[in-house]
Amino acid sequence: MAAPKKGRGAAGGQSRPGRALAIILIAMVALTGGMFWSGHTTPRLGIDLAGGTSITLKAKAEPGQESAVNETNMNTAVGIIERRVNGLGVSEAEVQTQGRENIIVNIPRGTNEKQAREQVGTTAQLYFRPVLTVADGAPPVAPSATPSGSASGTPSAKPSSSASGASVGEKSATPTATATTQGRAVSEALKAPSPTPTATASSSAKPKASGTPQATPSADAATAALQQKFATLNCLDPKQRAAAGQGVKPTEPTVACGEDNPGVWAKYLLGPAEVEGKDVDDAKGQFDQQRGMWIVTMDFTDEGSKKFQSITGKLSQQADPQNRFAIVLDGQVVSAPSVRQTLSASAEISGNFNQESAQDLGNILSYGALPLTFETQSVDTVTAALGGDQLEAGLIAGAIGLALVIIYLVAYYRGLSLIAILSLGVSALLTYVIMALLGPAIGFALNLPAVCGAIVAIGITADSFIVYFERIRDELREGRSLRPAVERAWPRARRTILVSDFVSFLAAAVLFVVTVGKVQGFAFTLGLTTLLDVVVVFLFTKPVMTMLAKTKFFGNGHPWSGLDPKRLGAKPPLRRARRATAPAAADPKEA
Repeated sequence: MAAPKKGRGAAGGQSRPGRALAIILIAMVALTGGMFWSGHTTPRLGIDLAGGTSITLKAKAEPGQESAVNETNMNTAVGIIERRVNGLGVSEAEVQTQGRENIIVNIPRGTNEKQAREQVGTTAQLYFRPVLTVADGAPPVAPSATPSGSASGTPSAKPSSSASGASVGEKSATPTATATTQGRAVSEALKAPSPTPTATASSSAKPKASGTPQATPSADAATAALQQKFATLNCLDPKQRAAAGQGVKPTEPTVACGEDNPGVWAKYLLGPAEVEGKDVDDAKGQFDQQRGMWIVTMDFTDEGSKKFQSITGKLSQQADPQNRFAIVLDGQVVSAPSVRQTLSASAEISGNFNQESAQDLGNILSYGALPLTFETQSVDTVTAALGGDQLEAGLIAGAIGLALVIIYLVAYYRGLSLIAILSLGVSALLTYVIMALLGPAIGFALNLPAVCGAIVAIGITADSFIVYFERIRDELREGRSLRPAVERAWPRARRTILVSDFVSFLAAAVLFVVTVGKVQGFAFTLGLTTLLDVVVVFLFTKPVMTMLAKTKFFGNGHPWSGLDPKRLGAKPPLRRARRATAPAAADPKEA
């Protein structure tokens, strides 16, 4: 009774290979269908294959802080710029130092290339400044000579729009009551540490409709110059926009321009910076399901929470526009939300955001604080000609290598080579489809090192087949027939394949973690193809081998099957030895 049970167990090990084949077939159809449904039928290419933009940035320290341009700050800036660019979904962007003062940023051509170029160019410090007044950015009229600042000499106040009309709130926060009047809020914000200009006003004074601060005869020259600069600023002029706010210390008030909507500019008079970009711990744009709108959430560091609580406590008691704080990056206002209540460790910005604008602002807040100021030295367009030639050479080398592998398999394994070639084809199809899907999903871009990783994977995948085939042939040499040999060889081959692939995947994972740029592309592709090798061997190679073992061509050991017992030097079948001894034991005469 023991022998039949063993036979059923062996048969059970061989059964249901169709289930595994059905799983991998369904996966292939689903992935391929998803690729065509998404419209991305080819993998995204890196800058060396598709071209792109190369930007050279030069570090520039503030006066008296020349020592700030050092290796530590440069490496910090590289990390921030790289996260800022990759935060837009631009993968395979290269950010590296060149010499002591320069940073090179290579951005591959893609859907977010323009946004990445804009954000790489905005590399100055990020500040939160209180808004003293805001006006239309249209060409101004000549300022009035009267000290009261009549309506005829100042531009009219700008109405709220998508950026300036945004608001900041926190559900758990409670407003703080401070007895600060509107006029005194302007005066306090305009006080610089040294020298200290004064712009006195009555406690009952209210700003005029024009929104410009009211200068009294006692206002000093610095305050008057700032008011004059604000009155004459034309934010429709690109040169004036770029020059506004440049070279101003964080502790001094300034003027700046901001774009509320495409082509709609406003100009701002801003107080000294209250919070710096480095005080922001994290920020992101996300969709609020309850309100059905896009918002930007911010989390501050411990020090930043104290600063933000102090400034929002003051601003929440003011009237528009002095209840706003401006988020200023590279001298330009990227958003100017109003404050409704006192905030501390976390806050949210809500307004007329869409997905793109919310995520862009969150990305700026997260990665906008650089330890140095940078100026753009050059912006060059990189062609894919050189990379295309290298890719062609690499593909030729890969085709030659693949052809040599196939020739070896056919010459040595004969009929078994069919299984190996089919398995390589399935692995290649899955690799291509997944790479095409990962482009829009995570921003994966295929570069030359990644292509090299895919070529190296051919050897890893072929090695798995060879291990399994040799285990089967070893079983045949021991005198077993093919069907039991296929099942007995699998556990031993499976352990060897898993250990080998685990070592390859571990090496790829370590390489991916400790490297940057193009080398990460090589490591990612190597790790991906290693995982696919396990999937293909378990769900395709083994089931196909089980099914073919039932055919006469392979089961009877045809000379061209690669499993010919005579060619392998097999021992006499074990079952014959059993048949020879069984009758002798049952001989009645011996009994």
